[in-house]
Amino acid sequence: MEWLFIFGLAGVVAWLWQRLDKAEQKLERLDELQDRMFDAMRAMRTAVPPETAPDAVEPAPQPEPSDVTVPKAPMRADPEQKTIQDIVEPEPVAHSEPPAAASPEEKPADRTPLIQRFSFDLEDVFGRRLPIWAGGVTLAVAGVFLVRYSIERGLITPLLRVIMAFVFGGGLIAGAEAAYRFRERVADPRVAQALAGAGLATLYAGFYLAGSQYGLIGQTLAFLGLAAVTAGAIALSFRFGLPSAVLGLVGGFAAPALVGGDSANLPLLALYLGLVTAGLSYAGREQKREWMGIAAMIGGLGWGAVLLLAGDPGLADVLALGLYFVVLGTVLPVLTGGGRFERPMRFASALVASVQLALLVDQGGYSPLAWALYLLLGATLAFFGWKRPELREGNAIAAAVGTFLLAMWSPTDGVAFALVATAMAAVFAGVPLFHLWRSDERNVDLAQLGAVPLALFAVAYMTFGNFLADRVELALASGSVALASLPALGVWRLWSRGHATTLAAGLAVVAMLTLAAGLMLSPAWLAPLVAGAVFAGLFLLVRGRSGDEFRILLWAFAVAIVVILLGHEAAERESMRFFGEGAETLGLLSLLRYFAPLAALGALAWREVSDARGRQLAEGAAALFAYGALAQVLPGWTLAWMAAGLAIALAHGLTGRKAARLVPAVIAGLWALGPFFVWLESVVESLFADPVFVGDLPSVMQIARYMLPVAAALALARLPALKWRDNALAAHWLASLPLGISAHVLFKQGLAVDTLAQFVERGLLERTLWEALLLAGGWAALKRFPWLGQILIGAALAHFALYSGLLHNPLWDRQAVGGTPVANLALAAYAIAVGAVLLLRPRLPHRLGPVADGLVVLLVSLGSLTLLRQIFAGSILTDTPMTQTEDLLRSLLGILLAIGFLFLGSRLQQRSWRVGSLVLILLAVAKVFIVDAAGLEGLLRIASFMALGFSLIGIGWVYSRQLRAAPAEMREAQ
Repeated sequence: MEWLFIFGLAGVVAWLWQRLDKAEQKLERLDELQDRMFDAMRAMRTAVPPETAPDAVEPAPQPEPSDVTVPKAPMRADPEQKTIQDIVEPEPVAHSEPPAAASPEEKPADRTPLIQRFSFDLEDVFGRRLPIWAGGVTLAVAGVFLVRYSIERGLITPLLRVIMAFVFGGGLIAGAEAAYRFRERVADPRVAQALAGAGLATLYAGFYLAGSQYGLIGQTLAFLGLAAVTAGAIALSFRFGLPSAVLGLVGGFAAPALVGGDSANLPLLALYLGLVTAGLSYAGREQKREWMGIAAMIGGLGWGAVLLLAGDPGLADVLALGLYFVVLGTVLPVLTGGGRFERPMRFASALVASVQLALLVDQGGYSPLAWALYLLLGATLAFFGWKRPELREGNAIAAAVGTFLLAMWSPTDGVAFALVATAMAAVFAGVPLFHLWRSDERNVDLAQLGAVPLALFAVAYMTFGNFLADRVELALASGSVALASLPALGVWRLWSRGHATTLAAGLAVVAMLTLAAGLMLSPAWLAPLVAGAVFAGLFLLVRGRSGDEFRILLWAFAVAIVVILLGHEAAERESMRFFGEGAETLGLLSLLRYFAPLAALGALAWREVSDARGRQLAEGAAALFAYGALAQVLPGWTLAWMAAGLAIALAHGLTGRKAARLVPAVIAGLWALGPFFVWLESVVESLFADPVFVGDLPSVMQIARYMLPVAAALALARLPALKWRDNALAAHWLASLPLGISAHVLFKQGLAVDTLAQFVERGLLERTLWEALLLAGGWAALKRFPWLGQILIGAALAHFALYSGLLHNPLWDRQAVGGTPVANLALAAYAIAVGAVLLLRPRLPHRLGPVADGLVVLLVSLGSLTLLRQIFAGSILTDTPMTQTEDLLRSLLGILLAIGFLFLGSRLQQRSWRVGSLVLILLAVAKVFIVDAAGLEGLLRIASFMALGFSLIGIGWVYSRQLRAAPAEMREAQ
């Protein structure tokens, strides 16, 4: 424990070093001031008027004494320190001389006093002051260690040890008094200061030894002795100055450790430390030394932590330490003052004292005495907060620590817990209510009034409640209501003042405690309705008030209702009914439970008039819980239609509530996702040439239950339009998607293609009929809805191109076209495709017209080849190999088609048709020369070439006539 004293001594040296730095800074400032003054004086002596020439210098007027101002007060209180007047004496100057006339010796002579003073200050600090202070500390250490050495060696008896301590301490103080009285001879007041400080430390140790260590005197006499030494320390600090107080501070706190404080009497030691701390704190306040009071409080509270380490305190120890912590945490900070550090010091002392006293309560087994001491701490802090409102945060700190301490307690007796909790509520919440009632409240009072009852109830429920047990907890409910009465009275008092934030916070606390009481008195399934009743009360209370605070309060309790609803064990079963599962029986109780959030959110949607987002969120959530409530009593297969009907009803009943109808419409759309993805999977697989069988599609019942409701909702619910950049699409047009899917599924039911053989037999027929329906629908819609008609016609053409033209073309895939030549499905399929192109061509941009004409040429050519192939192969074109005759006829057909396109282009005056005919004839010629002629012999080869020759001549002649008939300008335009 000797190190404690050494650390204290190191602190004193550090403090003295800091003061030395400040002294050096002052000397530097003084040096600068002196230089400026010397420069000013030389300037006055050497100044030359501008109108006077250098060779005719006239004497300058003598400056007035008031022109030079010097400080009148000395810079230091030290009688030996010179003032500026002592260093610089202004002298009258009769003449001004030029700078060159100044003597070189003047400047060093002017600086000599400053150098002498600077050297003398360093010698004074390091040669005179520090050794004296160190000597005083050394004397105190020597006295204590001398006593300790005698104890360890057994050289002197305890009585003699104590007498020696008193004699040595008294002698040191007597020497200090003598040095003070003969201060003219001593010529240094620090000698008296050092002796007085060492004597005080020795007397502290002597009385402690006599009363606590050896029991030579009674506790009363020891108390009187320690009190006398404390009084002497205060008096000597006023008489001898700061060092006496510093050494008394270090010696007073170090004495118990140096003389064996481990085996001390705790009550007496606590009394001793309290007196030391109080005396030094008072001296620091009176002498305007803030650091002294702070250091005393740190030392006292630090010793409190050391005393707690002793453990297993008795009744007297608990009482003594408890009072000690109460005094250090409440009384002494008030007596200390603290200046600019007053509030932080009070908060810190209240926090440390509260924690230490809480540890004492724990060590004392949570006895009534220990709790009484902690409550005394809180009451004392409350008393001083009543006297000085700016210090009420200390009571809040004690409330927080006390609540945590209460939570750590595991009492077997509920009555004892209730008494302690009631007392804490009175001290930490009742007192702030009293301030509020007097209209003297601060923010910390309002915070305590709300937080303390809530925290006390939480601790009580964690200690005695059971959240999982569905039982009536009358005692806890009564306590919750009683605690709620405190913030309720505060809210009632503040109701007319208009403090929105405070009122909202207070109402929140009252509502939470009331809700807790209601939940403990009601069965668990009824919890959402209880929460809804509390919400209704809040809603009625704040209906006439505006502000974000009340909006947040109502929203918080609406969310709480939802959380309570979802927290019940029946929530999983109820939530499954959202998806149509588990609804074999009517859930009337569940319907009531879902009514609570529905009503709360509906009330919020009705109340929210200024915040559009809040209103939409509330009405959307209300619509969701309306669906959930109906889902508890309706069969699962009706839920999609119910959601769609709810959206339509809200659209016509509440025209301004867009979110309210959007949510059930979205729910109806979610119901349609199942059949939609089944349909989409089949469609995606068809892109890879897999047939779409009727068994792979949603059933008619699924379409009726889940796909048609969303179509109805989109068409009739008046949903907001979809916007993208500057374009908008009315939502009812989106109904065409589920309607189209439904129509496709229903159409597939007609031919019911469900096997590969059926697909070969009826696949082309099914596709052609579907394309015909799309084409007819598009043609019908062209007049009134041109864009819809174009989409349908384009869909018919795309469907043919992908499936009948590419993936399942009868020319290379097994598809039945019919047994009758020409009048078969191939003619109908290609006719529909050509008709789709011809209907779209007038509506295409001008530059795409030739593309459409080329597409017609391609379709007519492929269709003609297909019909030719059907004549030779029958219904399944791929089953019969092609003969040479058929192959020659293909070439001839190409030539004839080219001639026909050429005449058509001439008739329509369309260059694109003529170009198409040329392309076709070139392909036919290439085929004849490369393919056909290679397989012919004799007359057949001659005949074929002759026919080809005449055809080419004829085509060229006709084409040349057409070109001569058409003007050049028209040909270029075409």
